[in-house]
Amino acid sequence: MIDLKEKHILIVGGSRGIGAATAKLAAELGARVSLTYASRPNPAEKLVSEIRAAGGEAKAIKAEVTSEASMNGAVKEAIDTYGKINGMVVTAGIFEGKNLEDMTEDFWDRTMEINLKGTFISVKACLDSLKAAGKSSLVIFSSTAGQRGSDVFSAYATSKGGQIMFMRSMARELAQYGIRSNCVAPGWTETEMATESINEFGREEIIESIPLGRIGRPEDPARAAIFLLSDAAEFITGSTITVDGGMDMRG
Repeated sequence: MIDLKEKHILIVGGSRGIGAATAKLAAELGARVSLTYASRPNPAEKLVSEIRAAGGEAKAIKAEVTSEASMNGAVKEAIDTYGKINGMVVTAGIFEGKNLEDMTEDFWDRTMEINLKGTFISVKACLDSLKAAGKSSLVIFSSTAGQRGSDVFSAYATSKGGQIMFMRSMARELAQYGIRSNCVAPGWTETEMATESINEFGREEIIESIPLGRIGRPEDPARAAIFLLSDAAEFITGSTITVDGGMDMRG
C-alpha cells in the first residue's frame, strides 16, 4: 500500500482539476500538502477546508508561476509551514488552441510563458528543498499532445513536449542528489479547463476513440502522480506515464 506519511508535497496549480485530485489523494495518504493557486482563492480555500475536515493537513498559497520572486516566496511559505519538501508536482498550465494561420506571437508566447517557463521557474524555486530532503520526487504533468503532437493545439503540444524533455534532462542532472524526475501525460480528462474543447471536438466521438470507453477523470492521472511521489517508485526516473485509456494506441 502506498504511504505518504511524513512527506511534504507541494502542488503547483493544485486548486482545481488534476492538481486538486492529486492534493486530495496525497492528503488521504498522510502527506502534508501545500498547494498554489494563481488568481482564484475560493476554490483553493474550499479544497483546503475539505482536506482538513477529513483529518488531513493542507495550506493554500497564492503564487504566479511566471514570476521567480513569487514562486520563491511560495516555496518559502510552504517550508515555513510544513518543513522540507519531499515531493513536488507541477500541474499549473493553460490549454488553448488556434490554427497556425490564426495564431499570434502573443498567443504563442503566453503558452510558452505559463506552461514551459512556469515549469522551469517552479522546479528551480523548489530545488534546494528537494536536495535537502535527500530522497525526493519531482512530477510534471505534461500531456499526450506533448508526445505525439496536435493540430490546432500546436503551441500547447510544443510546450508539453518541452516539459517532457526538461524532465528527462532533470532526471539525469538531479539523480546525484537523490531526486527522481518523471512526467504524467494525461489524454482527454474531464476538467474545467478541458470541457469546452471536449464538447467542441465531440464528446461521443472522443469516447469512441478511447479503448477503455470513457473520458478520463482527474483521479486517473492523479493516481499515477501519487505512485511516482511514493517510495514504491524509488527506482523510476526519466519516465513518462501515459494515462489516456489506450487512446494513443489508435494514433
